[in-house]
Amino acid sequence: MARHLFASRAAALMLAAFAATTTATAPAPVAAGAAARQDGVLQAEILPGWQTAHGTYMAGLHLRLAPGWKTYWRAPGDAGIPPSFDWRGSANLAAVKIHWPRPRVFSSNGIRSIGYVADVVLPIELTPADPERPMELRARIDLGVCQDICMPMELRLDRRLPDAGPAEPIRAALASQPLDARTARVGRVTCEIAPISDGLRLTARIEVPPLGDTETAVFELPDPTIWVSQTELARQGGTLVARSDMVPADGAPFALDRSALRITLLGQDRAIDIRGCDAAR
Repeated sequence: MARHLFASRAAALMLAAFAATTTATAPAPVAAGAAARQDGVLQAEILPGWQTAHGTYMAGLHLRLAPGWKTYWRAPGDAGIPPSFDWRGSANLAAVKIHWPRPRVFSSNGIRSIGYVADVVLPIELTPADPERPMELRARIDLGVCQDICMPMELRLDRRLPDAGPAEPIRAALASQPLDARTARVGRVTCEIAPISDGLRLTARIEVPPLGDTETAVFELPDPTIWVSQTELARQGGTLVARSDMVPADGAPFALDRSALRITLLGQDRAIDIRGCDAAR
């Protein structure tokens, strides 16, 4: 584990350094508009959708990547750049929730990243401050795209909503989200926590049938500054055992709220979203 941890941290540091050197050569931010194009690598637009039964409005961020390029999921792995969203220029917007379709897992030289290729729609659920008025959506989106090199990109998009448009791409993306634990018939999920010199080691035991020939587990914490290592997996019959080290910025053991832990299981043809775990007995 120590050797793996060192390699993962080194990869993360190299990626950060590389991103810093490529910022100057990345395409400049585009002017605000319904659609954005960046240097033939990425096209982006906000898709209109529909009013939900809860009074929110479902829209979508449509990203079209050039062949061979990829972008990243909310937890991008050791060699990815997480996307960030800034909606502060919007009018009549009270809240935003991103719904994430099932991503793909990439591996290069033993380093894992998680994201999307080709054509992806991220459903965006919007809550208006005043349901009787339209929303003026203005977004700044920072994300990373990679092929042989990685480039940070900044998108500036706007859209007045509600508006007419095809809803099928957004509905398809919603349908491809990971299943919740109950729907996926996940059994007991327990977590054992052990202190290490600079943080803690988490071992989760998840009662779940195999998800195919390849399985990946991703741990997420509410605090994004805590570094989480790539998980090590083992199968014990119908139980998946996932182990990871977690290191905060101060490099010391810390208290972990098991109920706040998010575990995503990624398989060949499905994914599962698990919220929280019980203490191991």
